[in-house]
Formats: sequence, structure tokens, C-alpha cells
Amino acid sequence: MSIRSVHLTNYYHKDSGGISTAYNKLLEGANRHRRYVRLIVPGEESRIEEVGEFGRIYYVKAGYSPVFDKRYRILLPWKTYIFDQSPIKRILREEKAELIEIGEKYTLSLMAGLIRKGIMNVSAERPVLVHYSCERMDDNISAFISAGRVCKRLTRGIIRNYIFPMFDFHLTNSDYTAAELREAAAAGKPGKGRFSRICSQVLKAPKSPAEDRIFVNQCGVDINTFTPARKSPEKRAEICRKNGIPESAVLLLYAGRISPEKNVGLLPKILRELCAVKDRDYRLMVAGDGPQRVRLEKEFEALAPGKVVMLGHLNDPNQLADLFANCDAFVHPNPREPFGITPLEAMASGLPISAPNSGGVLSYATGRNAWLCNADAKSFAAAIRDIFHNGAERNLRIENALQTARKYDWETSTARLFALYDRMFEEFTLNKAAFNCKSAATEIDLSEESISHA
Repeated sequence: MSIRSVHLTNYYHKDSGGISTAYNKLLEGANRHRRYVRLIVPGEESRIEEVGEFGRIYYVKAGYSPVFDKRYRILLPWKTYIFDQSPIKRILREEKAELIEIGEKYTLSLMAGLIRKGIMNVSAERPVLVHYSCERMDDNISAFISAGRVCKRLTRGIIRNYIFPMFDFHLTNSDYTAAELREAAAAGKPGKGRFSRICSQVLKAPKSPAEDRIFVNQCGVDINTFTPARKSPEKRAEICRKNGIPESAVLLLYAGRISPEKNVGLLPKILRELCAVKDRDYRLMVAGDGPQRVRLEKEFEALAPGKVVMLGHLNDPNQLADLFANCDAFVHPNPREPFGITPLEAMASGLPISAPNSGGVLSYATGRNAWLCNADAKSFAAAIRDIFHNGAERNLRIENALQTARKYDWETSTARLFALYDRMFEEFTLNKAAFNCKSAATEIDLSEESISHA
């Protein structure tokens, strides 16, 4: 009999793109594999949405984020899961999950520690606790706060001393994302500072080998929706007409959040470099929305006036797929992409992609199926020009990209994911002593006086 799993995240959002796609595909897979899967996410109101016979989404009423991307709602500990009648605690008790996966490092991760210590008692048998890393903490802090040494040291300390020992297992979407956790595992014992000692006292990390608790499962692409079969001169002409672009122009496309962590500030500089040489009429279409949209529009107007069309977020996947198949090249500026579902969708559509030679896109992008370069404007401009320099080479890489995309279908990805959950559950069940804390919750002194002298 398959295990029952509950998955929690703050990142499920109608405009969130890849992360929402991954969770939606998980729910589709639940019905395909006949496994009970529950997703708990923030919402405008508390409600339940059934997804087929085996999938269910619990929306828990939550306010908007006060920082970062304010389009997102956030499940806060003191409102949603710490106290006995909190909505998430009630859901977990009702669902009797055998595996709980938390896809977030900030406001939800504490839940795992409370469950491990028996403070948050949600079932007779303690469930397997899995942390899902869909992005790196150091990259997020660098993008939104600072890339300085203090912040880097802080994030390493949090991952090593708090996030990593909190969970039984860690699941990531790429080797690039996993590297942050593997560094924490390789560091061995917690550090010697006050924060490290408090975490060590409270969390009591699992005794099983750290490197054996990290797993990678790459995401997929909908190869039926994103396909070169959508390519059509009539559709391309309609796209140009609707957006006031000459049909002779080169249509470049960026699709994704307009947010600091996506390095979108590089796009205006790339376009300026391209427009500096009058070899072609380059136009950029931007499909997406986010906190930096107004700022980005101003930079486009200053550096490449009249060359950009802002489409906003496209909710219809068919509309997005038509756009992918009928543009001329895809520009992906983020050198720290955790995985990159959108560039993979572009490849599946037969759209040449230019991307940095770093990050999670290297899970599938190579010099044989993409145009990789350094993450600076001159390098990107040179790579994009190279796409149109040699037609035979372009067609070869496009064909290689199509072959690559076919290996990343969502059905295979979700089947591997369920197999990993089963493996985690089996390892946990067969060796509970290595995962469970020896100290009871009442043995831990969390008083202000104790912590101040730790």
C-alpha cells in the first residue's frame, strides 16, 4: 500500500510559474499512481480543492508577504501551526500523513523541528520529515539582501546548523541546488557559536550518514503542450501584428518572474548591446510579472527605447506555448537558476536558448543544445548573434535540444519522485533509532535565561 504524503509550501501561487507547475504535476501524478497526496498552501480564504480522486489542495487563509515579492501570501507559525487549534495542525491530524514534506526554508521549516521533538504532536507515529529545496538560500539572500561575506556566512550557518539537522531527508531539484546542502553535510558537526550550540541542543540531528540523506529529482517538461508543432507563419504574423512588431524583426523572448533573484536587470543591457550593432532589428518580448516590473520598464525605455513588449503574466499554457514556438530565440539571464523549467520548455518548443554557463540549467543545457555564455551583456549579445550566424549549426543544436527535452517528461519525473518517497519511508521505518531524537521535548530548556547563556 502506498504511503500518504502531505506537502507544504508558501510558493504555490497563480503567478509563480515553475514551482506551481511542479506541484500541479505532483498532484496529477498522484491520480496516475493512485497515491494520496495533500498540498497545503496559503490562500485568500481557507478552502479545499479536490484534484481528482487522490489529490487535494488545502488553502489556508494567510496575509501577503511584508517583504520580498508581495504578491505571495505567507503561512506564519504563530497563526497557522504552532498552537493546538491552528489550521495546519488540524489538517495534519486529520490526514494522518506518513510523510510530511516542507518546501520552504523560512516560516514553515520550524514545523519539522516541532514535530521531531514531539512538541507539535500530529499523529501517533512520527512521520518522515522531508525538506524540499527548490532554490538555494544563499542565492536568495544575495539577490534580496546582500552578497557580502556576512550574509554568506549567515546563510551557511543557517543551512548547516538549523535546516540540515531539522529534517530526516532532503530533496532537491538539481545538483546545483543540492550543493548547498552537501556543503553542510561535509562540514560534519555543528559550529561552535551560540546559535550552533542552541540548534545542536534542541534539534538532535539524525544519526544516519548525512550524505545519504540528500536526494535529487529533476523536474520535467510538458512535451505535449510545448512542441515545435505549434510553429506557424500565421501565428508568428499574428504575434507581430498584435504587439506592433515588424515581421522582419528578430523576436527574442524572456519568460519568468520579474524579480531580483532572476537577474532580470541584465536584460536591458543585453538589448542595448544588440541594438548597438545595426545588423538586425532585435525585439524582446517579456512574459511575466513581479516586484521589479516598473523598474525594468524604465531601464528598457532608457537603454533600448521602443524595442520591448511587456506581456505580463500569461496564465494560459497554450498561449505561452504558441509564443515559445513562434519566437526566434529565448534569453535566460539567471546564472543561479535552481533548475529552470522555462528554458527546458523553450528547448521542447524548438526555440534556441541562450543561457549562462552556470546554475541548475546545466542539468540539461550544454554547448551541443544551447548557446551558453558568461552572465554579462557582451557575452550574451555575442551568443545571441551566433544563434543567427550559422543556420546549419542552429538547426543541429535545436534538434539536440528537442532530443534532450524528450528525456524530461513529467510522467517520468513524478514516477521517480514517488519512488524516492518510498525509499525514504523504508529507510526511516527500518532504522527509526537513527532518525528519532533521544531527548524528550520536556528535557530541552528553551527559557530566555538558558538561551542567553548558551
